[in-house]
Amino acid sequence: MSAAAPLPGGLIISAPASGTGKTTVTLGLLAAFRAQGLVVQPFKSGPDYIDPAFHSAASGRASVNLDTWAMPVPRIAALMQAAQGADLVLAEGSMGLFDGVAAKGETGIGASADLSGLTGWPVVLVLDVSGQAQSAAAVALGFAAMRPGLRLAGVVLNRVASPRHEALVRDGMAQAGITVFGALPRKASIELPERHLGLVQAQENPDLARILTEAGTFVAEHLDLAALRAAAQATPLPEAPARRSPPPGQRIALARDAAFSFVYPHLLADWHDQGAEILPFSPLADQGPTDHADCCWLPGGYPELHAGALSAATRFRSTLARFAETRPVHGECGGYMAMGAALIDAAGTAHEMAGLLGHVTSYAKRRMHLGYRLATLRAAMPGLPAGSRLRGHEFHYSTIVTQPDMALADVVDATGTPVAETGSRRGHASGTYFHLIGQAST
Repeated sequence: MSAAAPLPGGLIISAPASGTGKTTVTLGLLAAFRAQGLVVQPFKSGPDYIDPAFHSAASGRASVNLDTWAMPVPRIAALMQAAQGADLVLAEGSMGLFDGVAAKGETGIGASADLSGLTGWPVVLVLDVSGQAQSAAAVALGFAAMRPGLRLAGVVLNRVASPRHEALVRDGMAQAGITVFGALPRKASIELPERHLGLVQAQENPDLARILTEAGTFVAEHLDLAALRAAAQATPLPEAPARRSPPPGQRIALARDAAFSFVYPHLLADWHDQGAEILPFSPLADQGPTDHADCCWLPGGYPELHAGALSAATRFRSTLARFAETRPVHGECGGYMAMGAALIDAAGTAHEMAGLLGHVTSYAKRRMHLGYRLATLRAAMPGLPAGSRLRGHEFHYSTIVTQPDMALADVVDATGTPVAETGSRRGHASGTYFHLIGQAST
């Protein structure tokens, strides 16, 4: 196998845990480097729909998910080609640097450290140093030593209380030989609002442009951008054929609006590159799938926030029902919920849904369902025959109250433990709670 075309050097922005500020730092760096005239390609480690939308807004380039549990090396290498023509790569990690699942998937356990080792992108560790001083160096040293061969470029000190506090933390880092790229005090004006699945979506934040501009200025004032860019590195990956996800149809009616926005760019690119035509429509605008389509795909999102509007969208529901009489309709997570008989909101009010499937979902008693999923299809779904093995992930708080339909797949988690949410099928309709990332090769 020959070496792939050279790509720009990169960095992985990671942290010891969630909630330390790595998304804010990533967005600030993207905006700051862009303001300098650099072309920066963003990536996201692991399954996430929300952070990449913010990356794209800050960088002006589509952010791409790279997942070591769900993707084999050739797939990751192919997706990394999105960095062609860029000056720098910035990849945001997920959770803590070494956090993943207990069992290896296609390439690793889904940890950001796996991605660093594969790509050669050194790690910049964002440390929340509130409540500690020189002891923060022990945390950095532990992360540097945890995995042999991991390249820790240095740290960004976040939530620094005062110049004296910063000096004490820097003293500990100097004694430990850890590079400090800068220190960030608290700044409430660039914090992003959250909801139950994470940050409020980028397209829903009317203040986003100001936040990104301010974050870029803030980061440029407090971090050494030249040193960060100089620390970026990369390891060329060998070229090899990468398996693409087959399109669910030749002409795909795709629900796209604030209620149905969770679809991976790499899946859309796969479909497009294989000749499929994507025909978007908005259920919230009471639109249904066009009759010119030969299949319909309802992605995940936040139908629970729009349950009343979806229930009142009679044209959408009747058009979808007629479409499903002769052509396949598939839903993922939120799309799957909208295909059911009813959705019960957090207040306990039941809203009528499309009724293509018979299940009822509820937010009245919230329970988090989170994790990777390996599914073996019992029956065909659009574009995929029965017996196909799929890798995906599940992240939702709703529960199924009733489920009268046939199971679509046998589903297990990353450890091989069976999962109760098997998806369901009825006639031409099918749906799953898990979001598809790609087909399994192992």
